[in-house]
Amino acid sequence: MAANHNNQLETLLKFEQKKEEQAENMLRNAENDYQQNITRLQSVADYRLEYMNRLSQRSLQGVDSATYNHYHAFIKKLDYASEQVKIAMNQAKALVEQSKQRWIKQRQKVQAVEMLTAKRNSVLIKKESKKEQSMFDEISTQQFLRRRSQ
Repeated sequence: MAANHNNQLETLLKFEQKKEEQAENMLRNAENDYQQNITRLQSVADYRLEYMNRLSQRSLQGVDSATYNHYHAFIKKLDYASEQVKIAMNQAKALVEQSKQRWIKQRQKVQAVEMLTAKRNSVLIKKESKKEQSMFDEISTQQFLRRRSQ
């Protein structure tokens, strides 16, 4: 029965470790997505700044209203894109936090099963040690009795 209990703990440990690995992968993916959104936001901001600088340079040379309206409309599109990326970034950040909490809970489960396994192994080692000591005591007693009877 002890071997069966140990087997169950080992199976449970492997199961929980697999779930932990999955949670860790989800966290890693969420963090990557969040970082990609930060990079996208920076890229849109850089491109907007570059486009504003172009407009500024062209303004010094004189710009007709159609060109100005074209620049202004494109900058509005960049601002909209920036807002969309910010929304995606906030969602990604929330997913990172959720994934982190899930991973932490799963890690705690793994540690709990590891602790149970260690305790169970310790109990088994103590029982085996007592059994072994009892066997040695029996052998010593029998040797003593044989010597005494001789």
